[in-house]
Amino acid sequence: MTYKETIEFLYTQLPVYHRIGKAAYKADLGNAMKLDEYFNHPHRKFRSVHVAGTNGKGSVSHMIASVLQEAGYKTGLYTSPHLKDFRERIKINGQMIPKKKVVSFVEKNKEVLISVEASFFEMSVAMAFDHFAKEEVEIAVIEVGLGGRLDSTNIISPLLSVITNIGHDHMDLLGNTLEKIAGEKAGIIKKNIPVVIGEKLDSTKSVFSEKAAETSSELLFAEDSYECKLENLNLESSTRLFCLSLKHTTYKICGETPLGGDYQINNLPVVACATDILRRFFDISPDNFTEGIRKTIINTDLQGRWQILGKEPLIICDTGHNREGLEYVLEQIKRIQKAKLHMIIGFVNDKDLSGVLPLFPQDATYYFTKASVPRALDENILKTDASRFGLTGDSFDNVAIAVQAARKNAGKNDMIFIGGSTFVVADALHTFQALFRNNY
Repeated sequence: MTYKETIEFLYTQLPVYHRIGKAAYKADLGNAMKLDEYFNHPHRKFRSVHVAGTNGKGSVSHMIASVLQEAGYKTGLYTSPHLKDFRERIKINGQMIPKKKVVSFVEKNKEVLISVEASFFEMSVAMAFDHFAKEEVEIAVIEVGLGGRLDSTNIISPLLSVITNIGHDHMDLLGNTLEKIAGEKAGIIKKNIPVVIGEKLDSTKSVFSEKAAETSSELLFAEDSYECKLENLNLESSTRLFCLSLKHTTYKICGETPLGGDYQINNLPVVACATDILRRFFDISPDNFTEGIRKTIINTDLQGRWQILGKEPLIICDTGHNREGLEYVLEQIKRIQKAKLHMIIGFVNDKDLSGVLPLFPQDATYYFTKASVPRALDENILKTDASRFGLTGDSFDNVAIAVQAARKNAGKNDMIFIGGSTFVVADALHTFQALFRNNY
């Protein structure tokens, strides 16, 4: 099989959540356990950190991995979804799994993957764990795909569990209240394994406290341990960060982060608190922490988080796609000086638009579009729905055409934002990558 044939097989033979949505979700760990046994329990051959949460789990996973890399440890990183290349999901020290190993994995194990009717996600988790074990990583940061309790990654016994926050997303699968969603994510808390929680919400803190008590797990709320401030926020340089320990008032961490989104102020205390726990097992200096944060993009190639794609006009994309994430992004957009605002947005077809469209500014020019995945909401339906909330503009049947139209219409002092869906951002990154190639 060629690499292209292998990827086509993965997408066409197995149910893929990011493509078809709810129908691909499996509410049990049966297949994950079968594959784990078949591959001789590869996750037992390396230490791990397990990261769940509604928002921020991708950024937190990448930052923790970068800190561990700076400390000199061979570090695996499993995340989802990918933006441009399937191999983004599986990295070691920032390097994607080689194409030949993706092909080899499928060729050698195709029969068992088909026989157990493994989903795309179950297969990718098995591939990641097998790759990390064979490459003898010293530590792997494993991001939960969806929820926690029944996620395919939840067969691991990590050194540390991390839950960034709880918000309104995937409510059709995880529950219609924050308490129920928290209960699903608390499912990654394991017996006698410490857990770091990012936010202490009145509606969810008892869920975590009760679960931690049940499993005799040390429970830390990051906001009780660290307070972080971001300063000198501008579009020309890295953001200065100041992280103050609330338990040891003489302990301060100063540095920079290349991640410009305001929401990182919530993620940094989680990473700092998690690093404190990991110091029980690894030699991680304060310099390793600050350098790890500063070099997150260099070390891990994290993309799509308040990413600047162009200037004059300013073009920014962000993968925030639920109510809580979009609130931060839209508030930050509001503060940026600009002549006019152009918004390229698209959503998946199972998104509750009534919960997010009212957040968007009515004084922007909209370019309603759809991503190149089957789950994408039709751009004309989006345009009609958006008009009910005072959002007006034209519809475009793909992201590349929408980007072309916005760039043509925008003046050099304008701003173009691209988002609404992770998959819209993925298509935008493809588009700008192609523009860059053509221009140079």
